[in-house]
Amino acid sequence: MSDGALKIDIDGAVATLTMNRPDKRNAMNDQLLAELDSFFANPPKDVRVAILVGSGGHYCAGLDLSEHQARDAEGTLQHSRGWQAVMDRIQLSGLPVVSALFGAVIGGGLELTTATHVRIAEPDCIFQLPEGRRGIFVGGGATVRVGRILGADRMIEMMLTGRKYGTDDAVALGLAHYAVGADEALPMARKIAAQIAGNAPLANYMMIQAIGRIDDMSRADGLFTESLCAALAQTSPDALEGLAAFLEKRPPTFR
Repeated sequence: MSDGALKIDIDGAVATLTMNRPDKRNAMNDQLLAELDSFFANPPKDVRVAILVGSGGHYCAGLDLSEHQARDAEGTLQHSRGWQAVMDRIQLSGLPVVSALFGAVIGGGLELTTATHVRIAEPDCIFQLPEGRRGIFVGGGATVRVGRILGADRMIEMMLTGRKYGTDDAVALGLAHYAVGADEALPMARKIAAQIAGNAPLANYMMIQAIGRIDDMSRADGLFTESLCAALAQTSPDALEGLAAFLEKRPPTFR
């Protein structure tokens, strides 16, 4: 189905979300942001994994400046917080999200993909934060998500200079997890999504919800939280099924 800016195709446990603004290199506007938010706020109950991909040869070229509205400081603050809330929902909805990347992964597009959990990049990807060259500042979560991947020092340099990273550098730095050939990102995303969909749902949920939060905690709090997650996961019906499947040398059938 298509809501205009976002096409949604569901195949079993996997939903493929295609940003559908090819004439704008899938630049983010309020409509696309709202449609992403709507999906992740209430994903179909049988969907276990989402794939996020662009159209027309690009992932997402950032904020659509042609639709940019002049706002005062309060309006800009609220718009930024709204954008951040959508990125948080994508990252923490409990649904694993795989990005298939090609072409522009720029500005808000980089903020978007770093809110996803697995990132697969084709050779033509361009990773960039050009806001400094345009007299503006990131507002969709880059200082937290991209900054924690790169480190503050490297992100400062990236923004000051408008530096572009290609796929190999992006994988080395952690902006992407896999480098693949041309036209291979979406097929690999489907393969990985199917693998993830076969995991125990509670285990997937724990990985998404807990690990990033533990990274924010003190060492002692993080270790205690890890033990709580282990206690919940390892006493679940899926854990019993996983152990039985291992002993019986068969694939597990999780609920």
